[in-house]
Amino acid sequence: MKRIVPAALSFLAALTIATYGQAFKVGPVRVSAGTVLTFYLHARLNTTNGDGVDGLPKGTLLRVKMLDSIDSAVNGDGTEFHGTVVSGLASSGEIVIHPDSEVRGILALLRSRSHPDGFRYELLITSLTDHGKSYVLTASLRPSLTDSPVAPPSNHGTGVSGKSSESGTH
Repeated sequence: MKRIVPAALSFLAALTIATYGQAFKVGPVRVSAGTVLTFYLHARLNTTNGDGVDGLPKGTLLRVKMLDSIDSAVNGDGTEFHGTVVSGLASSGEIVIHPDSEVRGILALLRSRSHPDGFRYELLITSLTDHGKSYVLTASLRPSLTDSPVAPPSNHGTGVSGKSSESGTH
C-alpha cells in the first residue's frame, strides 16, 4: 500500500503538467513583385488537344516575372498569384508560348518527408494563357514535386526554394 500512494501521486502529477508540443514552423516564402523566377514544368492536363504546348517535355524551364508579392507570413495557403512569361518557349521549331503570356498560380503548403517540420511552402503555377488560349498545367520552383534529399539552392534572399534567375524592381 505504501508503494501505491507515491505511484498514484506521481501519475496524477504527470497528468497535471502541461504538455508542450513541437513548435510548427515552416520556412517562409517571400517574393517581391517584379522578381523573375524560373519554374519547372511538371505536367500538362488535357494533353489530347494536339497543340504545340503538348510537345513541351517535363522539366521545361519557364521564366516568370511575378506581378504580385507573396509573403507566407501574410498570405495563407492557397493564395493566388499572377505573373507574365519573360521568355517564349518553342516546340518543334514553333513558338508555342509567347513572351508576356499570363501565368496564374498558388502558394501551397505541401507535406514534406525531408523537411524537419514535415511541411514546406511551394509556389505552383496552375495555368497559363497565351493569346486568349488557356492551358492547365503544373510547374514549380523545383525540378520535382517529390521530396529530394538535398535542398535546392536559395533564390538569392527571396526565401523561395528553387532557382531565381534575376531580381526585378517594381
